[in-house]
Amino acid sequence: MTTGSTDRRIDKLIHLLVKNATVVVPGPKIASEIGVTRLKVWEWVENLRRLGVEIRGVHGEGYQLVTIPDILAPSLLRAELGDFPLGRHIVHYFRADSTNAVALKLAADGAEHGTVVLAEEQTAGRGRLGRLWYSEKSSGIYMSVILRPPLSPSAAPVLTLMAGLAAQSAVSAVTGLAGDIRWPNDLLVNGKKVCGILTEMSAELDRLHAVVLGIGMNVNHSRMPVDLENSASSLRMEAHRTVSRVQILVALIREIEKHYQMLLKKGNKAITERWEGASTFAHGKRVCVLTPAGVAEATTCGVEPSGALRVQFDDGRKESLVAGEVLEVK
Repeated sequence: MTTGSTDRRIDKLIHLLVKNATVVVPGPKIASEIGVTRLKVWEWVENLRRLGVEIRGVHGEGYQLVTIPDILAPSLLRAELGDFPLGRHIVHYFRADSTNAVALKLAADGAEHGTVVLAEEQTAGRGRLGRLWYSEKSSGIYMSVILRPPLSPSAAPVLTLMAGLAAQSAVSAVTGLAGDIRWPNDLLVNGKKVCGILTEMSAELDRLHAVVLGIGMNVNHSRMPVDLENSASSLRMEAHRTVSRVQILVALIREIEKHYQMLLKKGNKAITERWEGASTFAHGKRVCVLTPAGVAEATTCGVEPSGALRVQFDDGRKESLVAGEVLEVK
């Protein structure tokens, strides 16, 4: 269950400690500035410690950050994003069922374009085809972005490819890792999945009301569950070092905006051509195609401007896939 978005005063507490990171901040000063009791300050400090934020308590004096926290607090993100169009409105949760579920409800209630929903932990994170998304607390990025594009519903597949390009660019910029994009919605590093995208929308026949881009990224997981360890990994496991979630998220938001503007100004083909150049799955890849009709092996033959993947099956049939799952034949 979603427990409610983060109290803005907790965000103020984090911001106050970061701004005064070199000194011990007296408890009464914190309580006065954020408008709560000293007992509440103590409770919130304990909660932040349980999330891995290192805060030193000095008896009779106050609190001091030991290290700058890698928590996705709106105040820390806005300091990096400034007046950037996406992320002007950030809704943060310490614990939510699914950021996509929250974002879809916010969109239905009129949330503005560019609203970003974040969670430190998801209890029911969702992937494509009804699957659960493993969401370890304070280790990954679990985010959903509300877009209100002036496009038809047929653009939804291209928006998914756009998000994959953004994720690939963000990961490369921050970590130096070379990611590969698997149609339609996965980012792989060294052949293992580190990021998945779930695009959901509300629409009429001829126009989109809102699109929710859900992005789950494994950042600082030190290990994966046994049932996922052969197919999934994290940036930390592949880079062999801890990675700043704040830096990754800021880069991701900037790249989404960059590629979104490219889509609006230059059209679908600008995205699909860039996607073809960024993915080894675009041309000549031997794949196993999983569809409701069954499983068959094929070779990829490029991406259409609609976002559909062209494949040629081993029996000679050619088809443009708009849905389904594609796995590399090992």
